Amino acid sequence: MSRANFLALGILLLLLGLWEAACRILEIPHFILPPPSVIGRTALLQAPLILPHALITGLEIICGIALALAVAIPLAMAMFAYPWLEKALSPFLVASQAIPVFALAPLLVVWLGYGMAGKVLMAAIIIFFPITVSLLEGFKGCDREFRVLFRLMGAGFWQTMRLLYWPWALPHFFAGLRVGVTVATIGAVIGEWVGAQKGLGYLMIQANARLKVDLVFAVILWLSLMGLFLWFGVGWLERKSICWKENH
Repeated sequence: MSRANFLALGILLLLLGLWEAACRILEIPHFILPPPSVIGRTALLQAPLILPHALITGLEIICGIALALAVAIPLAMAMFAYPWLEKALSPFLVASQAIPVFALAPLLVVWLGYGMAGKVLMAAIIIFFPITVSLLEGFKGCDREFRVLFRLMGAGFWQTMRLLYWPWALPHFFAGLRVGVTVATIGAVIGEWVGAQKGLGYLMIQANARLKVDLVFAVILWLSLMGLFLWFGVGWLERKSICWKENH
């Protein structure tokens, strides 16, 4: 284990220990703030209840990521190819992120119903912006000397895109994707809070209404683990896709 990982683990254990001690010393009721030991036990014992809902939320997140990629990649390429398109669409891209997601969720329920479509779209709306912006900046950051070289060799724009711009922008793309996947749970859960019959967000609302705060925290723990899994999964894809990138 590296020094950084060891330090991170130490900080986590320290915070959990302080949390546990505070709950026990101050005798805080579990329905207000359960200690980490109770949360961990609930997360394990209630796994048969949580897992089906986690699978639904996970599917919504994966579909949201796929939809965001299907929109973000062509959009970033088009805006790079046609700068006038970037100037025209930039205000709308910023506006799409300035609107609070809580304001969109009820409308999506009205338009798309209580099914999975609204949650997928909510996740995609949150994810696509960092991917689009990061990929576009990666294209723009390509070294001018390489651009001139490809132009002198007679390469067309899309050939240059495939052989130069896209490989050059891959680190930026994965940086944006990492940000996107870690906030993907936000969109899916908010959509489930507003209107759903299954999913981790729905389970949290039901548990909160019954003052099962330990179950609420257990669901949050599962969501955190899902976010970490997506983060490290993108990191693994990055290492496989960018073989020339030096790891530090």
